[in-house]
Amino acid sequence: MAPNSLSHPPFSPARLLCILLLLSPINQVCAGHDYHDALRKCIMFFEGQRSGKLPSDQRIKWRRDSALRDGDSAGVDLTGGYYDAGDNIKFGFPMAFTTTLLSWSVIEFGRTMGTEQKNAVRAVKWATDYLLKATAVPGTMFVQVGDAFSDHNCWERPEDMDTLRTVYKIDRDHPGSDVAGETAAALAAASIVFRSRNPSYSRVLLDRAIEVFEFADTHRGAYSGSLSQAVCPFYCDVNGYQDELLWAAVWLHKASRKREYREYIVRNEVVLRAGDTINEFGWDNKHAGINVLISKEVLMGKADYFNNFKLNADGFICSLLPGTAHPQVQYSPGGLIFKAGGSNMQHVTSLSFLLLAYSNYLSHANKVVPCGDTAANPAVLKQLAKRQVDYILGDNPLGMSYMVGYGPRFPRRIHHRGSSLPSVKAHPARLGCKQGSKYFLTQNPNPNLLVGAVVGGPNVSDAFPDSRPYFQESEPTTYINAPLVGLLSFFTAHP
Repeated sequence: MAPNSLSHPPFSPARLLCILLLLSPINQVCAGHDYHDALRKCIMFFEGQRSGKLPSDQRIKWRRDSALRDGDSAGVDLTGGYYDAGDNIKFGFPMAFTTTLLSWSVIEFGRTMGTEQKNAVRAVKWATDYLLKATAVPGTMFVQVGDAFSDHNCWERPEDMDTLRTVYKIDRDHPGSDVAGETAAALAAASIVFRSRNPSYSRVLLDRAIEVFEFADTHRGAYSGSLSQAVCPFYCDVNGYQDELLWAAVWLHKASRKREYREYIVRNEVVLRAGDTINEFGWDNKHAGINVLISKEVLMGKADYFNNFKLNADGFICSLLPGTAHPQVQYSPGGLIFKAGGSNMQHVTSLSFLLLAYSNYLSHANKVVPCGDTAANPAVLKQLAKRQVDYILGDNPLGMSYMVGYGPRFPRRIHHRGSSLPSVKAHPARLGCKQGSKYFLTQNPNPNLLVGAVVGGPNVSDAFPDSRPYFQESEPTTYINAPLVGLLSFFTAHP
């Protein structure tokens, strides 16, 4: 969608910066943040989400080995990977998106991560090692381990799990182009991360990405068609699988530089609806990410045949600017991006990541974004992204950091089984399915700090209950943290 098709009041870049400053409580903005400390904690969170046999250098010590027999029922090894949120299920769709965004964070901002770069790369590899296992059987992909309804009926440590570890898969007769496409994107993006660090591993990732994409494209369909009872309403594909096919092709183009992927993107731009819902980006909707990622080549003057994607990206950027009247993007009184639905911080971090990435592309090309009667320069986009990060870290009406372990005040009762239950060290005896209920219901703080976890966050009025039952506000997820890794990396070097 071209930017002039949106409704934008006439405002100057200077006025935009004024709006951004007005959204920031002045007494808090001046305080500054330790972005490197926040980055360290943001990455450490992924260690708390690990499934499988933990390594000796595990930093979150209250966790122990878990789910060591995953895949047994299907005759495959599906140990490892990440639990997506506060439960004990391994959902392949959000795990793959998390992996793509972690990889993009390293690709785009790795040079400013400093000593944390190695930990970010390890976080990527913990995921890709699992995704390689999940895609090891040609023509089949294992997309979930664990029965979500069984799991959600219990409040149990992952180390004690006795809920169903049912294995769910897609294949030629039961397609899942969405989850397979996202997995292909994740493997391709990660192959770039490891290209110079581990060339042989990088090659394995890219070869597998090519295979998985071919499977996704040849056998088209949404995975929630055949697996709706397992994946809905948790990670049901609402948006369709077309964007994941295009998203995968974009990452394969970037990773392989093969002409066939460039031609696929051009040929399928309209068919796969590249311009749809441009102000969305998350585990279910890749449109804005597609447009921003491809636009880098256009802005570098290398790919005029992708120009429509840049027009879409410009429209996306304009829709996020404060002062515009876009119906799907609001700002709280304290200045937080807010979109309807649960776990709002996933929108905050992913949209802010795209703002920052696009700002960098514009800066290198010495360009601005045309928005109606005016233009937004790269500094405006960086300031808006930074405002969101600072809000998360404590510059908000409650003066609360929404990252566990960062700052003097942060959520203490997060919706997370392992964090809220006594650790194995503190309580060696097994805790059964319903024995955890009293810990879920108590008003006491969680006994184990899940350092770096960013919760779903406050509501549109900046209110936050800090209560486990309010899972939409109090539950952390891997896909909230993944794009935040890139944002914090940049602001570590450019505070």
